Amino acid sequence: MRKSYLPYGKQYIDEADIAAVVNILRSDYLTTGPVIQQFEKKIADYVGAKYAVSFSNGTAALHGACFAAGIGEDDEVITTPITFAASANCILYQGGTVVFADVDQQTYNIDPLEIEKKITAKTKAIIPVHFTGQPANLDAIHKLAKEHNLIVIEDAAHALGATYKDEKIGALSDMTMFSFHPVKHITTGEGGIITTNSEEYYEKLMQFRSHGITRDSKLLPENPGSWYYDMQYLGYNYRMTDIQAALGCSQLNKLDVFVKRRKEIVTAYNEAFNDLIEVQMPYQHPDTDSSWHLYILKLNLETLTLSRKDVFKDLHNLNIGVNVHYIPVHTLSYYQELGYKKGSLPKAEQLYEEIISLPLFPLMTNQDIQDVINAVKFVIKRVRK
Repeated sequence: MRKSYLPYGKQYIDEADIAAVVNILRSDYLTTGPVIQQFEKKIADYVGAKYAVSFSNGTAALHGACFAAGIGEDDEVITTPITFAASANCILYQGGTVVFADVDQQTYNIDPLEIEKKITAKTKAIIPVHFTGQPANLDAIHKLAKEHNLIVIEDAAHALGATYKDEKIGALSDMTMFSFHPVKHITTGEGGIITTNSEEYYEKLMQFRSHGITRDSKLLPENPGSWYYDMQYLGYNYRMTDIQAALGCSQLNKLDVFVKRRKEIVTAYNEAFNDLIEVQMPYQHPDTDSSWHLYILKLNLETLTLSRKDVFKDLHNLNIGVNVHYIPVHTLSYYQELGYKKGSLPKAEQLYEEIISLPLFPLMTNQDIQDVINAVKFVIKRVRK
């Protein structure tokens, strides 16, 4: 057994990152300064989008996207239940109604066939989530969106660096959100961003993150002087700081290296677990190149004497910090109080009972990888029928 606990995810911070932050601490700007624009441009250039607007966190960014899309009280928005709650909460923040569509049993992403079943005259948008870093079926989703005049907001919190049909995720839909939480591909401590090719969405996002206030002369009703600004709607203080942006710029320089290391870890896991009938490895769709935020093992519970809970506990006892992603959103207490029913999304609910997330982050050593493999095989061997 390992002597120290191995978490499922962890940030990679080096001396260049530390120096970048220290430079900001010694500068004139700590909050909204010039480095934010530098970071936004670097992200936009990386994914091939015209615009990028940074936010204090990924949830705030999704909220901004829902605002820019004009989602309101009479609107329905379709998303997946296999995600973190923020993917659905952002719809509620705008007074919209969350409509969950079940998942594809191979990719675990939202199933376009299930989306189609849920479209009504009130449907305003679709929020597909690129679960684990594997892009959802964007061709089918875009086809539905075009047919029904819907907006597509990609929740790509897991998918920075991923590609769909050889194109980077980030410029393929109306808006795309990336998260910079410490367990994601790069970190700004907390942080998020929306990328878009729409100038209209860009301008709305810029105002929304800063109290609904603008100083843009072309948007002002009058302009008595350089001090003047106007608040044109109720926005929020969702701005990123220069401290965060400086860390993000430094981290982005290493993104491709981080993704490469994640793929190496995935390859090692796949080779090690290929002959285990008790588990199912993640499926990689041929149209996508995942950036591998998560590595999900699906347990074949019919071949095991213990439950997922027991396997989870046994691996933790061996100091392997496995996790479960995610509890289906519609089963959470708040959503139950809103009237969502357990049993309404059977594929997602069954998937939740069978999955477990293994440690996956660039700082993992080869010994760390082998420790995970050894622990999984030890536990499976012990509990197999």
